[in-house]
Amino acid sequence: MSSLQGELQPSAPEKLVLRGVGKGFPTQEGTVRALDRIDLQVAEGEFVVIVGPSGCGKSTLLSLVAGLDRADEGEILADGVPVTGPGRDRMIMFQEAALFPWRDALGNVEFGLELKPGLDRRARAEVAAFFLRLVGLERFRHSWVHELSGGMKQRVALARSLAANPRVLLMDEPFAALDAMTREQLYGDLERIWSERRKTILFVTHNVREAVCLADRVLLMTPHPGRVQEGFPIDLPRPRDINSPELAARAGAITRALRTALEPATRDGMP
Repeated sequence: MSSLQGELQPSAPEKLVLRGVGKGFPTQEGTVRALDRIDLQVAEGEFVVIVGPSGCGKSTLLSLVAGLDRADEGEILADGVPVTGPGRDRMIMFQEAALFPWRDALGNVEFGLELKPGLDRRARAEVAAFFLRLVGLERFRHSWVHELSGGMKQRVALARSLAANPRVLLMDEPFAALDAMTREQLYGDLERIWSERRKTILFVTHNVREAVCLADRVLLMTPHPGRVQEGFPIDLPRPRDINSPELAARAGAITRALRTALEPATRDGMP
């Protein structure tokens, strides 16, 4: 069921490649090693979810792939090209929707299109409206941010990310702050959109069931310094029910592997 490191299927084209990636952060006590020798491959159109304990470097890894930070060693390639900074080919979506309160839903989605060449105001509005329809918010296109629920705000943020047409969508616990029912609705939305558009997605979460519900492959990271310890291919048919016994069994296997990974850290005095 599992495999070492973050290999993809041999015949799949590589969208993202990380080789020997490491990252540390200076502290008063010295450098804290956040990531160590990360080797990872993500295939074109693959949905990969990363799970692991707090502090294992999941969000740091996304920031490096997004180009928001630089690795201390190793290399990151997107479509074979070294990542040296942010780019329109990689879009990151955070836990907070980070919408502009002075813009309505349509205006927030349009924002990512305003620097895109060849789109006039009417074309931007048409593209933004299309993606709001895609996430089920067509009726709320002119609603202000304060009029939207938490789940609706995340849908607007997702529409904004998709409208920019990135080759890779990076998602950092985007549903963590939402209630269980809203999360389940968004799982269905995201799975449907991914199935239709086949974006390459690298997704971070603490929720193992969420990971199994969404992923083609779940990667388990160790406590810091973060390393990719194990990969779990998820071959359950889609669409998936997060409450199904089959999904729970897969999540249980990953949770047991996570507990095993935590045992050495606990013996060494980590919480």
